Amino acid sequence: MSGVLSSVDARTKLVGQNRLELLLFHLGGSQYFAINVFKVQEVMQMPRLTRIPDRHPVVRGVTHLRGQTVPVVDLRQAIKMGPLKVDEKDATIIVTEYNMTVQAFLVGGVDRIVNMNWNEILPPPGGSGRQHYLTAITRIDDRIVEIIDVEKVLAEIAPYQTNLSAESYDQELIEQIRGKDILIVDDSHVAIEQMRQVLGPLGLNIVEANNGLEAYQLLMHWKEEGRDVRDKLMMVITDAEMPEMDGYMLTTEIRRDPELKDTFVILHTSLSGNFNKAMVEKVGCNGFLSKFAPEAMAQEVQRLLREKLALMS
Repeated sequence: MSGVLSSVDARTKLVGQNRLELLLFHLGGSQYFAINVFKVQEVMQMPRLTRIPDRHPVVRGVTHLRGQTVPVVDLRQAIKMGPLKVDEKDATIIVTEYNMTVQAFLVGGVDRIVNMNWNEILPPPGGSGRQHYLTAITRIDDRIVEIIDVEKVLAEIAPYQTNLSAESYDQELIEQIRGKDILIVDDSHVAIEQMRQVLGPLGLNIVEANNGLEAYQLLMHWKEEGRDVRDKLMMVITDAEMPEMDGYMLTTEIRRDPELKDTFVILHTSLSGNFNKAMVEKVGCNGFLSKFAPEAMAQEVQRLLREKLALMS
């Protein structure tokens, strides 16, 4: 898979076009799975692993890559399909960066990269067998491809701590914003729940959408109802990668709308921090947060809420 990954400069060309690149792979069967290429650092033959005591059952061991100790996760086992049966000398790992951490996933084999439009990526249907570990599905070459909810996999291996102390919240600010709306947009149920736990103490009315298109349609519905979105909606916090419409396109559409263009938008994503800081400026977000840093989220949201109140007064 030498040279399979795009440079950051090439990736930025997809932003604002509602497009993405998927890395296709299998887990020892005929079913194909995928993750976004933005998350992938490299694909390589599995190196020698060091077994560590008391490791999580789905972690095969750790390896050392470019001065970093990287855990290697059996992705098949992590999504409850049973351990991957593969000869280690022929095994493949996908090295990724999520939430400012580097980890590798053991897979049965990598197929190729495909360039797609987000409107070709659909939410998983209700009742699908592994829906709990999917963020989306798509169809490639007349075959269903399942897109893994890696954030859920990682949260089960190393659960995030979301309980913050009372000192993390500005009580005077809370009294001013209580009952106002905040719209959180993410296709990962894990991410939605994490945001709810951090934002709940602010006293805001938390409204959820599972992708950018759903969020955009909700905003249009509020406008049609004659709702004063400028006054009632304090902020939109959106993921970058989502089925049907990504967070970059959602932000672009918000900025194009005369009634919504001043809405505060935070990009909240597990993609590379350096990449997204550049994209925040390109699409016009008010801020950027890496997943998942609860204290940083609480502080940045409150900073922007104060800024929003100052503009409203």
